[in-house]
Amino acid sequence: MEDAAKPGKIKLIRPETLEFIILYNQLRGKAFTGNAQLAEVLGFNNASSITEIIKSRQNIDPEKLKIFKDKYSDFLNGKKNTVISESQPPVKVFEGIPMFEITATASGVEVYSDINDKYPVGHMNFPGIEDCDFALPVWGHSMYPYLENGCWVALKIIHDKKILPGEVYYIEWGDYRMYKRLLVGDAEDEVIAHSDNTTEMVGNRLKYAPFVVKISEIKKLCLVKDIHKKHNH
Repeated sequence: MEDAAKPGKIKLIRPETLEFIILYNQLRGKAFTGNAQLAEVLGFNNASSITEIIKSRQNIDPEKLKIFKDKYSDFLNGKKNTVISESQPPVKVFEGIPMFEITATASGVEVYSDINDKYPVGHMNFPGIEDCDFALPVWGHSMYPYLENGCWVALKIIHDKKILPGEVYYIEWGDYRMYKRLLVGDAEDEVIAHSDNTTEMVGNRLKYAPFVVKISEIKKLCLVKDIHKKHNH
């Protein structure tokens, strides 16, 4: 196990850990009944080691993943369906939230188009995002370093438009869509759309300067719930 990521840093999850989490969600209730049973199979001292990988995303030892895949190879190859009693109800597997690909303009801001008109390019499936509605990539550099260009973000739609000041949101506003940190505005019906990137300048002005948005003019408001950086290997 690796040490936990430092506060304020996005934890880098290795590919073998992502694979284990996906296979864990697929096989729990089919190949094994719970974390205690799985911990014994993989040679962990207790079930909390499995919980740390699934919930806290501690990276798994590649050798442990190999043991896992060897042990449950019949299930992975479709030779077996279940070891759980047939009297138990089938375990509902969370398939993930739809991922929609979008293309940014040259300015780094996406021109508005209805996501409902697009087809998902895949599904994102990680523990902790079950209450999210969909995932989108990040384009541009206005929210760097919190959001890096090319990473994927799990989003939860806020239907009542109640905003928690200081949190990062995806908004569809006017003819555009964007990620911004929303701050309290001077008027009750306004918020300030703030960009975390305050280092890039055009002349003597901020390239990504804050601006005021009326809450009533926001077409869609989604809270950023989870961030998954793309791997460079």
